[in-house]
Amino acid sequence: MSQSSISYLWREPEAAKGFTTGVSLHSHTNQSKETLDFISELSKDWSVLQPVMRWAERRCRRMTGINPDYARSYWTPPLTPSLAFDLERRQIEEKLQIQGLVSLTDHDDIQAPMLLRTVAASRHIPVSVEWTVPFGATAFHLGIHNLPSASGTAWMDRLTAFTAMPVERRAPNLLTEMLAELDELPGVLIIFNHPLWDLYRVGKEKHDVLVNEFLAVHGQYVHALELNGLRDWKENREAATLAGKWNQLVISGGDRHGLEPNANVNLTRATSFTEFVHEVRRERQSHVLFMPQYAEPWKHRILQSTLAAIGDYPDFPEGSRLWDERVYHPDTEGTMQPLTQLWTKGKAPAYCQAALGVVRMMGAGLVSSGLRMAWNDSGEMRAALAKLDA
Repeated sequence: MSQSSISYLWREPEAAKGFTTGVSLHSHTNQSKETLDFISELSKDWSVLQPVMRWAERRCRRMTGINPDYARSYWTPPLTPSLAFDLERRQIEEKLQIQGLVSLTDHDDIQAPMLLRTVAASRHIPVSVEWTVPFGATAFHLGIHNLPSASGTAWMDRLTAFTAMPVERRAPNLLTEMLAELDELPGVLIIFNHPLWDLYRVGKEKHDVLVNEFLAVHGQYVHALELNGLRDWKENREAATLAGKWNQLVISGGDRHGLEPNANVNLTRATSFTEFVHEVRRERQSHVLFMPQYAEPWKHRILQSTLAAIGDYPDFPEGSRLWDERVYHPDTEGTMQPLTQLWTKGKAPAYCQAALGVVRMMGAGLVSSGLRMAWNDSGEMRAALAKLDA
């Protein structure tokens, strides 16, 4: 029988006592390509933005000859694989005083763990990925953790090919076959990440129907549903309810993209990642611990994550220091280039700098403190805790 437990470090300071290891699941590095499609979607939702967006797009075409392409453009998080690994491990070892294991899951890419496995301090990091899985009118994200190192690259090629495959060429049973193969690998852990987040904006009702269809067909190959460290209390409460409906475990997944370490981790008595997988898959045990940052107002945390994405870091390795070195767009030939190579005057246009300045001001000093108070969601937190504890 599945058994999940959920605890909160700010309510239970000794929650990690008796456990050997903390496990950080689902976080991102600068190897992860994050879509900019949301920009065009925002302009559709907020009509006031549409004339501004159209003006900026016309100006871009006139000045550079480049037609804005939000679907192909992407940004990368600021932390290198080494910095991300150290951040996650350090939080566990310093705050919880137990061993830390880290599984980095960039979008459809395993370069971060493959690079880290060449370094002595991180040679045992699992080969993991956040796989984009097209399903019906949407797509889901699955955390595929601990792929065999010898076949990790071959697996990544297969996963990427499925993601890119046109609908008409996708065999009905191909996804089932691939998940069954992954499930047959005893050291692999398959997690349904943020299952109730309508990331591709098909509408909540339709999204929920597709989630249940996915679990009805493929749930036997899913080992746990994620409680996501960057989603709000209400959504995580509903994810826990969904897990109960399908007799699934819940598991942590911080989904860190910025500088704040994962807002939840798993506690385990395992001493290796493979042992942890066995605990989840065979013993059906999962102990989720929410860290103190999750108790902060959700909108405030999203703002802080956004500020990290548009921040400049002079001490970081070259290529990760400036925000516009980490945002990519096709040039006139269709080749992906950092924005620093595309600006007509060598720097962001004035209107872009002004917009970034407004966002940065929201995160500064008194303004940030005022917004944090305005966004206080302690009532929602208490309601969610009551539901999750039930």
